[in-house]
Amino acid sequence: GLSLLLNGLFLASKINDDYALTLPDVYAKRYGKLVELLVSICTIISFLFLLAGNLVGMGAILSYVLGLSQDVAIWISAGSVLLYTIAGGLFSVAYTDVLQAGVGWLGCTIFAYYMIRNAEDSAPPPSIGYPGYSYPDQETCDLYEGIPCTNIDACCYNEAKWCPDPDDPSCIADNGAYPIGDLPIIWQAMTDPAGLTPFPNAIVWNWATIFILGFGNLAALDFQARCMASKTPRTATMGCLIAGCLTFLVGIPFSFLGAITRTYYGPDTLRASFETDTCSTILGLPTCALWLPDPQAFIKLLTHEAPAFLGAWCLIGIVAASMSTCDGAILAMGTVFSHNIVRNLGSFLPCFSDKLVTTENLLTLARMASIPLTAIAAVVAAYYRSSHSAGATGYLLIVAFDVVLASVVVPLFGCFYTKKPSPLAALLSIITGATARTVLEYTLPKDGFLLAPWPQDEFLDYGSAASANVPPFWDETEDILWNPDEEPCEQARFNDLTGVDSIAAPLMALLVFMIIQMLEQRG
Repeated sequence: GLSLLLNGLFLASKINDDYALTLPDVYAKRYGKLVELLVSICTIISFLFLLAGNLVGMGAILSYVLGLSQDVAIWISAGSVLLYTIAGGLFSVAYTDVLQAGVGWLGCTIFAYYMIRNAEDSAPPPSIGYPGYSYPDQETCDLYEGIPCTNIDACCYNEAKWCPDPDDPSCIADNGAYPIGDLPIIWQAMTDPAGLTPFPNAIVWNWATIFILGFGNLAALDFQARCMASKTPRTATMGCLIAGCLTFLVGIPFSFLGAITRTYYGPDTLRASFETDTCSTILGLPTCALWLPDPQAFIKLLTHEAPAFLGAWCLIGIVAASMSTCDGAILAMGTVFSHNIVRNLGSFLPCFSDKLVTTENLLTLARMASIPLTAIAAVVAAYYRSSHSAGATGYLLIVAFDVVLASVVVPLFGCFYTKKPSPLAALLSIITGATARTVLEYTLPKDGFLLAPWPQDEFLDYGSAASANVPPFWDETEDILWNPDEEPCEQARFNDLTGVDSIAAPLMALLVFMIIQMLEQRG
């Protein structure tokens, strides 16, 4: 949604008015063939990851619903989309996109509003606890009619009221995962690293993701191809602005499904699974179990917790949305490869004829190129899969736009917002951004948790079990209560600067572009 609005405000009309076939053509007119070639390579790499991410999502759904292995489901997804894309070309993409968008958006929107409407009105209240559990404050104690603890100076779980017989199915208790409760919206989550206390907050990565998707998508091939194909510059602009608003209308309610999924499959549910033998000082746990989120929780929400018709409709809608993205990506990559790379090989390699690509064989070459490009994306998707620790679908989609954000977005703005765009400035900007992003990827500390090393205790990872004693908030005698001063929980600090590289690389590219542009203008 953000990228659509940005594109409508700053680029859509100008790109439409450029009468280009592909996005690299826009660069070629200002910066020449070398920059065109580099842009083509960068955008194809980007779209390989974009296609792979969508194939992972489609594969995960088909695998779960049809009982297939994820690898088989990914290759089936890739083959089916490739088949109708190369058979029908732009017309198949255009017509199927209309149907897929109609079915997909409507299904996902109706499902989202249904689940929100039927969800509990409030966020999870403070945990009621279990026998021996003590409450963190008097308000929670009063809420559950707690009783004085026997061994510690606190208010404890009322076993006589809530669970007189542990074997009784009507016994009311939970895992104590929300000692002070939760909130529907935690406003400080995007402004305060400790906003989610006692849990860590990936605030750096969250802001970086918004920046990557908002600006990186401006260099998406299929995204701008639709602007180029619009009837007029005004149509391109209005289409982006309207689509951006509609995306917020669909996307914001759909994002709430993550919270709803957590209420059904989160850490305080009977379905939760945990990794034992860990400890946490901030939680006061000498031994505890680290919650292991179910990677298929959202699919299970659709298939088990909603009316069958709505769940199936939403599943079809998600697959349809992915297919819409996949066919556009395949078509765009094939066109750029044949039109902007193969066609220009003669300019760099004398053994290739300048007439290797003609108007007559462009479509054939684009279709042929689509096959190996789709195969490469499927291999990448099969490697990551939905169970990958990086969270494959979202990870691959972010990487896709990270690639072009670091390399080609700055020269794209330079095409239209500098009086005389400099080919050297564009070339060095692309090289600087791509090099900086690659170097930072492998030099910045990244432990895989996406959590920056803030100084608060929330940013200490779970340690190994520290003691056989019980937590200090349990109603037990002092001799078996854990004393963290005597038996400390050894916890390493999270240390992951993922996101810093994504922001730093395009800023460095912008700096180089501006310096070279200014120096050339001054002679």
